[in-house]
Amino acid sequence: MAALMYHIFSSSALVSLGLYHLISTTINHLKSPRDYSAKPYHPFSLSSSPRLKLLQLYLLILCLLIAFAHQSLISSDSDPLLKGSTPVHRFSSLQSAGVLFLFLLLSLSLLLSETTSLLPFPSDLFFALASALFFLHYSVSSAAASVQISDLQAKCDSVSARISALSSLLCLLLACQPRLFVADVGLAASLCLQGLWALQTGLSLYVEAFIPEGCHRLLDVVNGVEGSTKCDLEESKLRAVAILDLVFVVHVMFVVLIVLITYAAVARTVGIRRFGSYEALPTMSSGETNHIQMKALTGTQA
Repeated sequence: MAALMYHIFSSSALVSLGLYHLISTTINHLKSPRDYSAKPYHPFSLSSSPRLKLLQLYLLILCLLIAFAHQSLISSDSDPLLKGSTPVHRFSSLQSAGVLFLFLLLSLSLLLSETTSLLPFPSDLFFALASALFFLHYSVSSAAASVQISDLQAKCDSVSARISALSSLLCLLLACQPRLFVADVGLAASLCLQGLWALQTGLSLYVEAFIPEGCHRLLDVVNGVEGSTKCDLEESKLRAVAILDLVFVVHVMFVVLIVLITYAAVARTVGIRRFGSYEALPTMSSGETNHIQMKALTGTQA
């Protein structure tokens, strides 16, 4: 139950962060397309208090602290099926905790940059470091997928690694081209996709109703360690992997809909129509109209 709650928590945090970044980025771009530049942090504009403007950073740091503590604690769980050896999940959990700690340091550095003059943090450097950390998460997730005994867990870790690789590429593009609005929107969408996939991972591994047919949980193994969800037959494993691939495509479609609906809603709220709009021609005064008509009549008589 604790593992499922952690996945729900991670999903909520990532989807909220992605949506907030998507909305803020779209507002900034629509208000001034020529002066647009990607930002790693968007102040909370609905509050006049300086501290509440940093609400996003405070919540991000809190979520990273909770995630780091969780990964550190589950690394101490023992697998009762293994005797006299160190379970593999301890190393993968410690690796995940290390990656989360680096993200926490990056967020704290951004907070210091926003509140003090001790650490001026340019946006391109932030995106470059974020790209490196996302790539590190890709490497850790890929390594975890390669050593997993559970076929479902390995598939979920593999998909999560690919999403992190996409986030790393988009951050690198923003570090080199901060005016690239498409990359900024793509980064927000990748965060939402990672959050949705975290929820799907929790459901597919720890909720009986969502575990594919032919696969089951091992009741005598702690939730979250290797081998906690297994498929009995090769055919069942292939079917389960195919189902997860199909579910991933559905999540991608859902994220695309979120991006389109968010952009349309923000554009309507801001009051800017970028396509299909026409500007009214300048009107002429009655004196100018009479003058043009007199010139036309004079030219006709001549």
